[in-house]
Amino acid sequence: MESTPARPRPHLTAGSVLPEDAGRAALVARVHDPDGDGPCVAAVRGEHVVDLTSLAPTVSDLMEREDAARVVREADGGRVWRLDDLLGAPPGRRDVPHLLAPVDLQVIKAAGVTFARSLLERVIEERTGGDPAQAARVRAHLGQVVGGRLDGIRPGSPEAVKVKELLVAEGLWSQYLEVGIGPDPEVFTKAPVLSAVGTGADIGVLRASVWNNPEPEAVLVVDAHGRVRGVTLGNDVNLRDIEGRSALLLSRAKDNNASCAIGPFVRVLDGDFGLDAVRGLDIDLRVEGANGYVLRGSSSLREISRDVLDLVAATHGAHHQYPDGFVLFTGTLFAPTEDRHAPGAGFTHAYGDVVRISSPRLGALVNTVVPSEEAAPWTFGVGALMRSLARRGLLRDSPGGPGCAGP
Repeated sequence: MESTPARPRPHLTAGSVLPEDAGRAALVARVHDPDGDGPCVAAVRGEHVVDLTSLAPTVSDLMEREDAARVVREADGGRVWRLDDLLGAPPGRRDVPHLLAPVDLQVIKAAGVTFARSLLERVIEERTGGDPAQAARVRAHLGQVVGGRLDGIRPGSPEAVKVKELLVAEGLWSQYLEVGIGPDPEVFTKAPVLSAVGTGADIGVLRASVWNNPEPEAVLVVDAHGRVRGVTLGNDVNLRDIEGRSALLLSRAKDNNASCAIGPFVRVLDGDFGLDAVRGLDIDLRVEGANGYVLRGSSSLREISRDVLDLVAATHGAHHQYPDGFVLFTGTLFAPTEDRHAPGAGFTHAYGDVVRISSPRLGALVNTVVPSEEAAPWTFGVGALMRSLARRGLLRDSPGGPGCAGP
C-alpha cells in the first residue's frame, strides 16, 4: 500500500461527531481516564460526558438494564468531562483522557455478504485471486452473465435456488454467493473482546496489503438475551487481496492491530429510536487523502438482503450464547471500484487517509489509516479490565461503588 506525506490530523469537535438529534438521544460513551485507574462508562449529554461507572461498571452491564435509556439520560453521575477535550486528545496517549470504542465485554461479531448488490465484489476478489489488476475484466464478465438476477432476491427463497442452479450451470457458483443468497448467512468473529478502537484513533491496515478498503457499517449492540439494545457505527476494514487469495485467510484479512473501529457512541434504542429506525439507516463514507483526494460512498440498511433480526438469530440462540452480549457488524453495500493509484487497479488506501463514517442519527466515526504494525499496540485486555474494576470496588452483584467518580 502506498504511503503519503504526513498531514494534519482531523480536528474533531462535539459538533462534528454528535448525531443531529443528540438532544433526544440516549448516547453511551467509554472514556479512558488515567486519574480514574481505568475505563469509565459514560453518558453523552450535550457537550459534556458524565461518568456512570458507579451505576454500570461496564457497557455490557448497562445494556442488561431494562432502564438503560433512562439511566443514560437522567441518572446522577460522577466526574464530568468536556466532549471537546476528549476528542482533542492525541491518539495513542494513555496519560490523557480520551474516548474509547463504546463497547467492552461484548464479543465482536460481523455478518458478511449481506447486500446482494455488493456480493459480486466478493466473487471478483475470489476469481482474481486477490489481484486488483484483473478486477475490471472479471467484473465485466460477471455483469454480462449475472446481470440483474440478484436484485431484490430473498436469501434461501425458491427464486434464490433457481439463480444458484443457473450459476452452477455457468460455472460461476461461489462460496460468497452461497452465503449471500443461500439459507445461512456468514457470521464470523471480527476482533477480540476489548480490541476495537474508537473515534479519533488510528485504524490499521497491514503493510502486506495492496488492495483494501473501508467498510462503513451499522453495528448492533445485543444483550445476553439476544435483544438489540443499541446501535453504533463501525469500520470493518477489508483487505481484499488477502481474503481474495483464500477465504481461509479471513482472520488474516480481518483481525489485525487496530483493524476494527467502533463509535463514536452507542445509541440506546427507545421510543424515539427503535428497530424500524435502525432498518432505515443511511450511512455515508468520506475518505480524504493527500493532494486533495476524496472518495465518497454510502450504504443503506434499506437494501440489506436479510433483516437485522435474522442476522441476530443466526448469531445467538440455542446454538450459541453470549453471556456478556455481543456486537454485530451488519455488512455494507459499499464496494469501491474507482481507480486511485493506477488504471484498472481500483481503490486502495494510502497511509494517512482520513476515513469518516457518519449517519445523521448516530454521529460520525473518524479514523486515520496507518500500518497495523505501527498503530498503538493493544495492551488493555480482559484481565486488565477485571483488575481495574476490582481496584475500584466494582466487582459486585449489585450496582454501586465509587467508579471513576471517587467515594
